[in-house]
Amino acid sequence: MRLFWSVARFQAVLASRAPDTVHVLVVAPLYTVVFLAISDHADRSDLAPYAVLAPVLMSLWSLALLTAGDLIRRERSRGTLEAMVATPASFAVVVIARITTVTMISLLSFAESWVVALLLFDTVIVIEHPVALVSCLLVSALAMAGTASAMAGLHVLVPTARTLQNTLTYPIYLLGGVLVPVSYLPEWLQPLSRLVFLSWSADLLRAALAPQPVTDLVPRLGAIAGLGAAGCAVGVVMIGRILRRVRFTGTLARS
Repeated sequence: MRLFWSVARFQAVLASRAPDTVHVLVVAPLYTVVFLAISDHADRSDLAPYAVLAPVLMSLWSLALLTAGDLIRRERSRGTLEAMVATPASFAVVVIARITTVTMISLLSFAESWVVALLLFDTVIVIEHPVALVSCLLVSALAMAGTASAMAGLHVLVPTARTLQNTLTYPIYLLGGVLVPVSYLPEWLQPLSRLVFLSWSADLLRAALAPQPVTDLVPRLGAIAGLGAAGCAVGVVMIGRILRRVRFTGTLARS
């Protein structure tokens, strides 16, 4: 844990100056404007919470993937990747700590979206169940960081893994029901979407904004945490095996 928090503090300083972080936090309000404009034009004020939550989840996942990929690319280009791997500190812990820090910072997108809805559309998104909302956002951010760590392992092995990273973005948005609930997807696709933690996150966040009581809060949080932990475990195993392979082949620093 000491290593984790030390790396997190270091990454927080870097993230405050990183173009990717600024980019995501700038794009989130623009997405909110687009989605709210669509719901307003259709005279569907009931969809306003969907329009505010979607950019938040999109920002979290986008920034987690960007960080996972750029972390390896930047260290490789600076010639510091070999030193990171050679240190006694666990490389997997360093990667997960850095991704988690940036993902937590991206939670600011919720405040941005909420303010945009209020100032530009005179729409107040009432948080009916704040405990459920905050819990879901925090657990979802951790799940995203854990899942994205698998991408960091791929970037060690394949420098061109950015192509795969880009292709994962929008399919995950669709399967995760980020903007359109999973219930609107084809029936054959719905079971697959339940394997994507974002689908649980999106449903629970919407429930936290609805006036009805939130049901099964703990089991739903458990589903998000469990899927995120599974992704994290895959990432840790992948990083370990990939590092052993590139050490053996001497291809760690290739670009």
